Amino acid sequence: MALVDHAVRLLDFGGKLDINLLDRVVGALYNGAGEEQQVAQRVLTELKEHPDSWTRVDTILEYAASMETKYYALQILEVVIKTRWKVLPREQCEGIKKFIVGLVIKISSAPENLHQQRVYVGKLNMILVQILKHEWPRNWPTFISDIVGASKTSESLCQNNMAILKLLSEEVFDFSTGQMTQLKAKHLRDSMNSEFSQVFQLCSYVMENSQSVNLVMVTLETLLRFLNWIPLGYIFETKLVTTLIYKFLNVPVFRNVTLKCINEIAGIDAEQYHEQFVVMFTLTVTQLKQMLPMTTNIRDAYRNGRDDEQNFIQNLSLFLCTFLKAHGILLEQKAELQQTLLESLHYLVLISEVEETEIFKICLEYWNSLASDLYRESPFSTTSGPSSPLLVAGVSQPHSVNIPPRRQLYLAVLSKVRLLMISRMAKPEEVLVVENDQGEVVREFMKDTDAINMYKNMRETLVYLTHLDYVDTEHIMTEKLQAQVSGVEWSWKNLNTLCWAIGSISGAMHEEDEKRFLVTVIKDLLGLCEMKRGKDNKAIIASNIMYIVGQYPRFLRAHWKFLKTVVNKLFEFMHETHDGVQDMACDTFIKISQKCKRHFVVLQVGEVMPFIEEILNNISAIICDLQPQQVHTFYEAVGYMINAQTDGMARERLIEKYMSLPNQIWDGVIAAATKNVEVLKDHETVKQLGNILKTNVRGCKAIGHPFVVQLGRIYLDMLNVYKVLSENISAAVASAGAVVTKTPLVRAMRTVKKEALKLISTWVERSNDPKMVCESFIPPLLDAVLGDYQRNVPVAREPEVLSTMATTVNKLEDNIFGEVPHILDAVFECTLSMINKDLEEYPEHRTNFFVLLQAITSHCFEAFLQIPPQQFKLVMDSIIWALKHTMRNVADTGLSILHTLLMRVRMLDADQSFYQTYYLELLQHVFSVATDTSHTAGLTMHATILCHMFQLVENGGIVAPLFSPAQVTDPSMTNQLFVHQYLQQLLKQAFPHLQ
Repeated sequence: MALVDHAVRLLDFGGKLDINLLDRVVGALYNGAGEEQQVAQRVLTELKEHPDSWTRVDTILEYAASMETKYYALQILEVVIKTRWKVLPREQCEGIKKFIVGLVIKISSAPENLHQQRVYVGKLNMILVQILKHEWPRNWPTFISDIVGASKTSESLCQNNMAILKLLSEEVFDFSTGQMTQLKAKHLRDSMNSEFSQVFQLCSYVMENSQSVNLVMVTLETLLRFLNWIPLGYIFETKLVTTLIYKFLNVPVFRNVTLKCINEIAGIDAEQYHEQFVVMFTLTVTQLKQMLPMTTNIRDAYRNGRDDEQNFIQNLSLFLCTFLKAHGILLEQKAELQQTLLESLHYLVLISEVEETEIFKICLEYWNSLASDLYRESPFSTTSGPSSPLLVAGVSQPHSVNIPPRRQLYLAVLSKVRLLMISRMAKPEEVLVVENDQGEVVREFMKDTDAINMYKNMRETLVYLTHLDYVDTEHIMTEKLQAQVSGVEWSWKNLNTLCWAIGSISGAMHEEDEKRFLVTVIKDLLGLCEMKRGKDNKAIIASNIMYIVGQYPRFLRAHWKFLKTVVNKLFEFMHETHDGVQDMACDTFIKISQKCKRHFVVLQVGEVMPFIEEILNNISAIICDLQPQQVHTFYEAVGYMINAQTDGMARERLIEKYMSLPNQIWDGVIAAATKNVEVLKDHETVKQLGNILKTNVRGCKAIGHPFVVQLGRIYLDMLNVYKVLSENISAAVASAGAVVTKTPLVRAMRTVKKEALKLISTWVERSNDPKMVCESFIPPLLDAVLGDYQRNVPVAREPEVLSTMATTVNKLEDNIFGEVPHILDAVFECTLSMINKDLEEYPEHRTNFFVLLQAITSHCFEAFLQIPPQQFKLVMDSIIWALKHTMRNVADTGLSILHTLLMRVRMLDADQSFYQTYYLELLQHVFSVATDTSHTAGLTMHATILCHMFQLVENGGIVAPLFSPAQVTDPSMTNQLFVHQYLQQLLKQAFPHLQ
């Protein structure tokens, strides 16, 4: 306990600092436990925050035994330099500067220190750079000549000085955004540029003369940082490029950093140096052929290579792609350079085969830009003859007719790239099977993953390549398909990849060619399915056939018989229990029904009735083996077909038939519950209701407003079920506590409530008769939902109530004006009390609450004038509370609400009293978030709001005094003057160190 008692002595600035005690306290913070560690933490925090703590840094750095203590001292110093440097007396600034420079020189002059105390030296360098940002060039004009001169005294000092220059370059050129003003950054850049010749001479001297690997390495790394900003003459009018290529590129230890340097140069755009670019590229490719012969199998070499060898391949891909994208045209223009161009493309094709996603992405970006360039230059396929493809659809001309010369140059390479894209096609969509909050297993389609983006880029590239020469694409795909049939390349992975590629080029051929190609593909795949034994194989082939067919709606729409056969085949697959087949069938069915919906509701030639009738007649037989979530997908798909029926009467009849199956079960449950309400406590019954409502939601999503005939049929019963289940949940929570919300029965009950709300908001969103919605649907909804929400315990309140209300207000706008005070009364205070304790709890309620506020502010603002002043005060407090959130979506919504609110207030008669009550408070809070670094993302909006508020005062928009005349002695005080003084005071209080 002795340490606990003694630690406080460190805070006494009257006496001498006890370094040993400080070492022990820092040790206790890192290695101690319990009270000892807590006391150490408190004392060190207080010491760090003491305004004079920095005066002890030199003593600590000089005499402390522990490295952790020295790091702690540097933290104190860093804070002072960043926040108080400008207000320190000049001689103290000079003292700190001299001390740090002396320490850096002392430690880095000994080579062994650079290795043993690497972290400490790095931190000292960072401190020196922070000082430089304040001092150089004005107070330290000789810095560059000082550091260059010192570098010539010893190699280890030179090595560390290079590291300092590299850090300075990064701070000024790479990371200055948000760290210093643009003017300050520009001033430092200009200074760097004007004094760069000394630095460049030092770098050149080291590269030409030094034998130290470490020194040369750090010099090359420093040079790499310089290359994106130094005057171009240093690069192209000196020996720099040839030194890099001849001296360092083929030395294994330097080749990665050298290639990065050359890549940085390759990305420069400078027309006056075209010749130098060409020379650089030619020399690099020549060196490359010696290091990595063109016959090398780069894919295998990468797989078996060390880390630095793998990095070299990645850097090489970056260099080739950067150069060819920026300057490839220079190589195309001269016949003698075309060989070099083709050699570099050969390397790029080999690198594209490497099984490393990041490298493939780099290459893919180049192939995409090349293919799109060639396509845009001359959009018509080389294989469709001289005139417009519309005139010669399907007429294949001799293969080399009229090929533009630039495309001719790339022909062989493009064919290899086609093969690459087809062999490596990414998966079209990611489907995850996840468990949701209600404990149900659902399939989630991922919208934006790396794999999906990769597929999009590859598809786009292959579509361009197909447009450039569809005969070649078809030829490669047909050959790959033959290799599947013959068994040479047969594997599930290969088949999937090939079929994804075939599916990806839908629409890229002329219709006749596409038809011929597709018929061949499907014939081959059906033959393969017949030939392969085993259920697994057949299921994979079948699902691939269905995937391809779903990707070609143009073909399906043109061939009704084929479309009907496909859909009937999908219905067969819906009974196939092999893993994944039913999912595939449902997914393909919904895709086809969205793209060909009209064809199912009209009477086709040779048919007795529209196909939708056949589907509805056999619906129970079709879906009998599907899982609940697959049934929901099926219902949504059929909903799209019904939506295509334009005759209102016919559509109503279809909807009735379509929902008859779920309605029978629904009616049965409702009838049983009418006799005995206890039925609604049975887990299976509640689960059944949940599934029926989900089916309704999916049907409503597809059919839209006309679904009103079905919604009207179950609406009041559904709201009654909602009330009963809500009472059941409340009773369960009252008797067993909040933990009961995790039990399967209560989770199932909450699912029913959520789905009921989801059904209502889905329909309201798609409705087109606001008056009818307001009169017939809103009163019973509010009656069932609002009181229940208000009465419930917080854990049992559904966040969907808030989102449903927000959707309703957004859709119905001023039609629902009269109900808004009622809505606010029910949900406002009880939700606010859930979310105003902290910034994290109840995230869904939190988000939806502010979305509702935003909807009311945008569409029913006048409703705020009808609520009592104390409730309006709560509204304002909650908007201010939203601004404080670090949850980005909540803070952004809060800013948007405030901005809208201020714009609306300006048009009111009561605006002056609003300004008198809230103007200064709002100004203070917006300023507090605008100056808070954790809210920089909203800075544009902060500035917009502040600008509006200042303009109100500047332009005389606020007439009523913002100050209390009794408290202001100056008779000439105006709002303008008062706001100026108020802001000055505000900033002084917030940033006392700036006074």
